[in-house]
Amino acid sequence: MKIHRIEYDGIGHGANVTRDVALTARSVFRLRRMDSVVYDAYDARDDRDDLNGTRQVSAAPLVRALATEAVHAGRDDLAAQGLHAAPIDLSTTYPSYDSRGEAARIDAFAADGAEPDGPPVYARLGNPTVARFETALARLEGTESAVAFASGMAALSAVLLVRNAMGLRHVVAVRPLYGCSDHLLTAGLLGSEVTWVDPAGIADALRPDTGLVMVESPANPTLAEVDLRAVAHACGTVPLLADNTFATPVLQRPAEHGARLILHSATKYLGGHGDVMAGVVACDEEFARRLRQVRFATGGVLHPLAGYLLLRGLSTLPVRVRAASSNAAELARRLAADPRVARVHYPRIGGAMIAFEVHGDPHDVIAGVRLVTPAVSLGSVDSLIQHPASISHRIVPEQDRHDAGVSDRLLRMSVGLEDVDDLWVDLDAALGSKVPVA
Repeated sequence: MKIHRIEYDGIGHGANVTRDVALTARSVFRLRRMDSVVYDAYDARDDRDDLNGTRQVSAAPLVRALATEAVHAGRDDLAAQGLHAAPIDLSTTYPSYDSRGEAARIDAFAADGAEPDGPPVYARLGNPTVARFETALARLEGTESAVAFASGMAALSAVLLVRNAMGLRHVVAVRPLYGCSDHLLTAGLLGSEVTWVDPAGIADALRPDTGLVMVESPANPTLAEVDLRAVAHACGTVPLLADNTFATPVLQRPAEHGARLILHSATKYLGGHGDVMAGVVACDEEFARRLRQVRFATGGVLHPLAGYLLLRGLSTLPVRVRAASSNAAELARRLAADPRVARVHYPRIGGAMIAFEVHGDPHDVIAGVRLVTPAVSLGSVDSLIQHPASISHRIVPEQDRHDAGVSDRLLRMSVGLEDVDDLWVDLDAALGSKVPVA
């Protein structure tokens, strides 16, 4: 069973959708039959055909299914310690009576960024609770390591600083990206220079000083997707950074397709409850060592309580993503058949994010919801809706927004775990009774 991207144009009537697209819709929304096939294929992570119909070899094959890793990764040592829940280590500093040994460990970290052996040294250098989350996320993404930060933007900034320090200040990027990521690159706040291209133009845009290629798939907020394997091939030896915030490792693991760096705003699905802010980069150990050095120097550390909440959030990630994706697919189907809606965007790989353009005033929809929360961010257990042109992508120049497909009538919805019929009742009321004249 394949998942297809749904993008309806026109006045929104289901009867006016072309036959091919209608057939695609029927195959996508056969959720009860599709769910176990699609997600079990992702969980096993072996050499079976993936959802694109091509045979994949995992970057770091899971010994256990993804759902099992989500529950146990980062916690495997607890039972031997007589513990069930992971402890929270809130210490900022750690005693040591061996100052010579302490100096040697600090020197070693400064030299290569490897995590120090033995007990912790200082919270800015590393924290045991945060390390558990990093271990778990690396397992889920299929990478050697992961490095956590205080926010997603702190994580992206650290990546740029690592490359800038090597004299590789040029970035090739594909729009759309999250608005603040776009702004960070465009404004050159960290000394970077960006060239914006379509995916087909990546190879031609590379220069000797190109340090990074950045894509987001599915993209914020249009849910546009790129072929990660083709993009990674076009990058050559330049590292590909894939923002996997929307998909999560439940739906795709970019390392399997050649991405060297996987970025998450962990504030979103990894935490999953709207109560923690964090960012994380999953990568190989070589790059992780440089990221740790930047984190130590700049201080963008993740608080231990946030690390604990993220580790707890990962344990329910597969269940939450599956349930929310089921709701999102059904809402996309209903919106696509609604004459008040001009276009619906829903990615081929599925997921809990939908975007739709309305014929009427999108601000009226924002003002009209009651069950859905009108707020920025996404990935929580409750549903959120926002107007990207006014909020998340306001900082992107208007023409650049439009060129990237972010129209002024586009709404982005993060679908949660509420009953889908209750969500539809709320959306139906917020869309109003006015139907456009054909």
